[in-house]
This record gives sequence, C-alpha cells and structure tokens, in this order.
Amino acid sequence: MSQVNLTPFESIAIFGVLVVAVLSLVYAYLLRRNVMAEGTGTPAMVRIWTAIKEGADAYLGRQARTVLPFMGILVFVLFGSVWIAAPTAEATEMFGANARIVIAFGRAAAFILGASFSLLVGQLGMRMAVQGNIRVAAAAMGKDSAKSFGDALRIAYRSGTITGMLTDGLGLLGGTTIFIIFGKAAPDALLGFGFGGTLLALFMRVGGGIFTKAADVGADLVGKVEEGLEEDDPRNAAVIADQVGDNVGDCAGMAADIFESYEVTIVSALILGLALMRLTGDVHWIVFPLLVRAIGVISSIIGTFSVPVWERTIAKGNAWHAMEVAYEVSSVITITLSFLLAFIYIRVAEPINWWQPAAMVSTGVIFNVIVNRLTAYFTATDKSPVQEIAKSTRFGPATTILSGLAEGYESSTWSALTIAAAIMVSVIVYGGLGAQYVIYGVALIGIGWLTHAGNLVSMDAFGPISDNANGIGEMASMPAGARKIMTDLDAVGNTTKAITKGVAIGSAVIAAVALFGSFITDIGVVQEEMVKAGTLAASAVIKGINVANPSVFIGLLIGGAVPLLFGALLVKAVARAANGMVAVVRKQFDVPGVREGKVPPDYKQAVAISTEAAQRELLPVGILVVLIPIVVGFLLKAEALGGFLAGVIISGQLLAVFMSNAGGAWDNAKKLIEEGMYGGKGSDAHKASVVGDTVGDPLKDTAGPALNPLIKVMNLISLIIAPIVVAQKTITPVIGIAMLVLIAVMIWAITRSKRPAQYAIEAYEGKK
Repeated sequence: MSQVNLTPFESIAIFGVLVVAVLSLVYAYLLRRNVMAEGTGTPAMVRIWTAIKEGADAYLGRQARTVLPFMGILVFVLFGSVWIAAPTAEATEMFGANARIVIAFGRAAAFILGASFSLLVGQLGMRMAVQGNIRVAAAAMGKDSAKSFGDALRIAYRSGTITGMLTDGLGLLGGTTIFIIFGKAAPDALLGFGFGGTLLALFMRVGGGIFTKAADVGADLVGKVEEGLEEDDPRNAAVIADQVGDNVGDCAGMAADIFESYEVTIVSALILGLALMRLTGDVHWIVFPLLVRAIGVISSIIGTFSVPVWERTIAKGNAWHAMEVAYEVSSVITITLSFLLAFIYIRVAEPINWWQPAAMVSTGVIFNVIVNRLTAYFTATDKSPVQEIAKSTRFGPATTILSGLAEGYESSTWSALTIAAAIMVSVIVYGGLGAQYVIYGVALIGIGWLTHAGNLVSMDAFGPISDNANGIGEMASMPAGARKIMTDLDAVGNTTKAITKGVAIGSAVIAAVALFGSFITDIGVVQEEMVKAGTLAASAVIKGINVANPSVFIGLLIGGAVPLLFGALLVKAVARAANGMVAVVRKQFDVPGVREGKVPPDYKQAVAISTEAAQRELLPVGILVVLIPIVVGFLLKAEALGGFLAGVIISGQLLAVFMSNAGGAWDNAKKLIEEGMYGGKGSDAHKASVVGDTVGDPLKDTAGPALNPLIKVMNLISLIIAPIVVAQKTITPVIGIAMLVLIAVMIWAITRSKRPAQYAIEAYEGKK
C-alpha cells in the first residue's frame, strides 16, 4: 500500500475501514446469539421445522459439490489470463520483474476469496433464516398480541440482519485487504475477487430459483387449484419443498446476489479511480469509495438495530413503515457523513470541486429510495396496478395474465428512465471534466446505491423468514391470534422481497455501466502501451463504441439476445421441474389416508425433485455465461465486445425488471383475492389469480433475478480478457479452431439444458 503514497490520515483511515468491517461481523455474531436464545415452540412446530432444515442443508451441500469442481477449473483459467497478457504498468512498478507471477497468483487467490465469501454469505444467511423462522412462529404465540407482534418482527428482521451484516463485513474486508496488499495494482487482483463472488452468486441464484419455483408452482397447481387446499396445508406433499425453496432461493440466492454487487461496485470504483489517479496524481479517487463503504456499514448497524424502536413508536405496529424509517435514518446518516468526509478530506486536494464525489454517493442513496418507491407502486397491494390485476381475475386467467404483462412492461420502462436519470446526474456534475470523470461518478453512484446492503439484505431475508414462520404455523395448527401476526408479517415480507429485487436489478445495471466504463478504460491503457511499443497506430486507439460499425452492431444484437436466451432456458427448467412436482403431488394424494389427513405424504420425494432439477441446470448455465463473451471477443474483437456488453446491459435490465415486477404484481393480486376480495378463496377469481401467480413465479424468483449476476459476470469476463483480445489483431488458425470448439461446447450446453428431464418422466411413470 505504501506504493500508493498515502498520507498518514489516509493510512489510518484505510486500516479503520478494516476495523469497521470486523465490527460488522461482530455485530452479526451478537445478533445470532440474541436470536438463538429465543424459544422454538411446540414439538409439532419443531418436527416441521426439522424437515425444512434437513431439506435446506441437503440442497446446499449438493449444490456446493456440483459447482466447486467448475470453480476449481476457473482458478487455473484466471491464473492463465494474467500469464498470457503483459502486466500493467502499476503491477510492474509495484512488483518489478516478478509482477506477472505475483498478479497471476493474486488474481487466482482473490477469485477463491470472492467465491468463498459469496458462498459463506449465502450458506450462513440461509441457515440463519431457517433458525429464525421457528423462533418467529414461537414468539407470535404470546398472550399480549402487541408484544408478540413486536417480538416476532424483531426476531424476523434481526435474523435477516445477520446476513446483511455478513454481506457488508465480508465484502468490505475482502476489497480493502486486497487494496492494502496490492496497492495501485489492486484492480488486477480485484477482478478475480469480483468474478468469484459474481459467478458463485449466479449459481446460487439459478439453483435456488429453480428449486423454489418448481416446488411453489407444483404445490399451487395441485394443492390450491385441483384440491382447493390452503397455502401450506400439510396434506400437500410439496409444502416442505416450498418452505425449503424460500430459503435457498430468497435467502441464499439473494444474499449472494447483493454481496457480489457490493463487491463489483468496489472493483469498478477502484479501477476507474486508479485511471483518474494516473491523470491527476491524487489518491482520494481510490480511497474515498472505501471510506464511504465504511460509513455505510456504521449507518446500516444503526438503522437495522433501530427497527424495533420505530415499530413501537413512530410506526405503531406497522412493520413495513418501521423498516422504511430505519432505511431513511441510515440514508440520512450516510449522506451527511459523506459530505462531511468530502469536506474534511477531498477539499485539501480539490478546494472547488470537493463536493462532487459526495454528491454522486448521495445520488446513489437517493435513487435507491426512488427505485424502492417505484417497485412498491407496481407490486404493493394498496396501489392501483395490483388492484387492476385483481379486478381482471373476475374474467378468468387470460385477462389476469394480460393485465400482469402490461404492468410489468410499463414498470420496466419507468425503471430504465430512473436509472438513466441517475446516470444523467453524473453527466451534469462531471460532464465538464471529461468522460472518465463521468463514468467514475457512475461508479460512485453504485457505491452509494449499495452502501446500505445490510439494510437491503435484512429486508429481503425478512420475507422468506416470515413466510416460513407462517407455513409452520399453518402446518402445526397454531392459535388464530398467532396465525394473524404471522400472516401480517408474511404480507409485509412479500413487499420487501419485491422491493429488494428492484434495488438489486438497479444496482446490477449501475455496476455494469461502471464495469463497461472500466472495460473502455482498460482497452485504452493497453492500446496506448501498444502505440508506445510501435505495434499499433495512434489512430486505431478505441475512444468509444461506434454502433455504426457492423461488427459492433452484431455484438450489440448478440448481447441483446443473451438475456432472452437465459430467461427462456430457466423458465423451461422451472416448467420441467414443475411437471415432475405436479406428478409427485398428485400421486401422493392417491395414497390412502393422505387426502383425509390421516397419513402424512412423502415430503422427501418432492424435495428430491426440486434438488435434482436445480442441479441439472447449473453446468450448462456456467458454461454459457463464461464462454459467450470469450467467443464474441476473439471473433469480433474488442469494440464489438463493447457493443455486446451494451446489449446485455440494456436487454438484461428491461427484461429483469419486467419479470420481477410482473411476477410480484400477480403474487400480490392473488393475496388480495385470498383476503376476501371478489369472492375470496375457492372462487373462480381466486383460481384465475393462482394461475397468474404460477406464471409469474418463475419470472420473479428464477429468471429475472438470475439476470443480475449474469450481466455482471459477462462484464467481468470481458474485463479480464480485454488485454488479450486487444493484443490479438487477427484470428490465427489456433484461435479459430479454439473458437469452433467453444461454440460446439455452447451448442451442447443449450441442447442439454433443453433436453427432457429424466426425473420428470420418472415422476409421471411412478418410478420416483
């Protein structure tokens, strides 16, 4: 770190960031101890909870065994990516003749670290959610309903906060440690850190999403539509798989997703900050983002800890309002301290423009809140879009689906315009200084956007924890008063899940735009070195992406098509798995005594179907996401690869928001009907709403969320291969043959993903 020429204040501040990261982990540990001290309820509740816990543990163990060999291969690929390309000037300055080998090992080790941290956040967060759900259910059984509500809210929220603080602490710890070790060469290693976290998050998102929606769709179609049962009726063989799916999808998957976004925004800010440090000689471009993230951890701790206080005072029993107030408190603290930091620290080097970095961070915080409100508008039960969908259920499933599609499309438009407005703020603030400053401003918006990752993950995990508690309550026949508390918390959880999905998508796009800027910057650095070496004409240096170039436009088209391909593959995967689940649940109802509630169904059979379906898709997805940008880059070259990334970002953002919000709106429209609107449960309107919900489930919880890490994985891979692609001026026979092999592998992956699943066939034939 000494090579970066830090002042004494900066050196102390950086190590202070490490202290704050450790503080976040200590806070998570103290919360865990607090939650684990709570009661676990009746033997019936414990029996149901044990089945959920065993299913979740088994799934995550199987998933780890599936993805770790693939990740192990990529460690060597990342090592080779540095070994092939010439080391950067910063790496040579830091490590001299050993630069290549040091950075190669550093990037590979950082990849392992990023993947390990992402896995830890997902696995520990999911396990804590499982521990929290039964304790929430037990707390709801108190004699004083107001106190029971407050206790249940506190346990549910703090169980999720543990995951949130792990996200903050591990993300900040990893990024800062790499910066301390590698100094100005840190971006070379940080690419591995970000890639490891992002790819692991993609696997957890895809696997968890397929698992949970296969169970949910199968349980709803047979249990609700065919048998007329309640949501979590214990006679339904898929209910345990459904409860397990909530944890592995919405807890493990979302936690890893937010964590990798947290990582990637740090990576992009440091890469772009280093580029500005080269221009200006000022170090604050790379130090300020780390300090802001430390501020965010402190404000998240204050905000998350205060939720029970706001529930008792300002919110008066309104769980969602208590979380809103807590988030706004964290936001005010972060904005205030960011401007104070900029005034004290940056003003020394920038007496006139000291406020600009703080303004960009504040923009990220503010637009995060705007996206919160926008997502809530299109998915909350008290807003007109969901109410319009509920009205349409009176006329059947077709009008229900059409209404949901329309709301999803419209929400995607407004979300894109909101993100464009956030980027425009950077253009206004930094436009007079040049494009590099503008894109750095976008990176700082990403820093601000996810500064409160702890709050966001807490809100997201609150949803499945409350949902599981409600399910345990129904299956264990808990008292009506306790069920009312858990139903109310479950309804709030649906809103928090939808909102955090919207925030995650927005953060993915902002992070991807910053990575896109890093891609252009890195290409320029490599080409300038080639100009100095006399191997490239100065006129050939890429300053931007020319869409009029046919190769670039081809890349743009391919990039725009990729999210659609992935969405199709994942929705088909859920449909196949749901087919098998429907068959299993139907067959269980044919077992004498199951329909009457005298004999319990075989829950493990349904869990096995979801587990096998999820693991089947991981390898093809991993192959495609890694190979597509490599093939585009080497065949169409660097500028076309930039066009490809632009297409992925635009198409991915629009499609992800559409899927997430349409699915969330269908889900909450169903809940309005179940609360008694338009005939309530069992009515034709209810059956239509269930159909809409089952259509939306794989969109909002599988395909849509998986596009977040997909966008960033492809950007990071492009960043990693950029120096190699730029150096390769022509397609040699060796490269041509290698690309043909990679294309053949991609065709195999797509074919394998679309092939009929043996587990679904066996389920229908009664072999499972």
